[in-house]
Amino acid sequence: MTSRLQESLLDPKNAIFDEVVPSGRGFTHELSAGQAFRIVDLEGNQAVDTLFYNARDLDERYSASDTVRGQRNLYLTTGTRLLSSEGRTMLDIVADTCGRHDTIGGACSAESNQVRYALDKKFMHSCRDSFLLALSRYGRGMSKRDLASNINFFMNVPVTSDGGLSFADGLSGPGHYVEMQAEMDVIVLISNCPQLNNPSNAYNPTPLEVLIWDGDVA
Repeated sequence: MTSRLQESLLDPKNAIFDEVVPSGRGFTHELSAGQAFRIVDLEGNQAVDTLFYNARDLDERYSASDTVRGQRNLYLTTGTRLLSSEGRTMLDIVADTCGRHDTIGGACSAESNQVRYALDKKFMHSCRDSFLLALSRYGRGMSKRDLASNINFFMNVPVTSDGGLSFADGLSGPGHYVEMQAEMDVIVLISNCPQLNNPSNAYNPTPLEVLIWDGDVA
């Protein structure tokens, strides 16, 4: 997929919400339809595992397969519609200064750390842990059954010639961002990836920034 670099016209000074999420931490927040939502890679080369849920019907959530099929491409960038399990648009990517984002590499977990790296890596912190902790704090009865295939914003996961996946150095630099506009009321679930065993975070997890604006940004 050709990268579609597009800067935003929105001024951070006008954001109604601005929070820095430390590396390895989870984050949840509800967006209203029409709001703009930006994730900033503050120091560069940081993977941001993300899921979205319909805030009015939690059984409807982001669908990687529907999104990939709908745009006939594996990677996400400006112009991508993030589709739900019901085939509806949850958010549109309206600005992107990185150019390509993954949605097939999945979230790291105790099990994948053990299989991919070493038996003694099983108990290292993982995105699955961060997702579950954030959901438990959010308090709407969501659990591991609600975790679906996620987006990995800023993460570089090339498909190899034999159909496999490789976790490569990221394409993002300090201050790069991706911005979306919500088409429905959604719950955002983020794990700011703590992974230390592959180059997706340059072996050095760093903070991210989340900003929200009211109004139409298209």
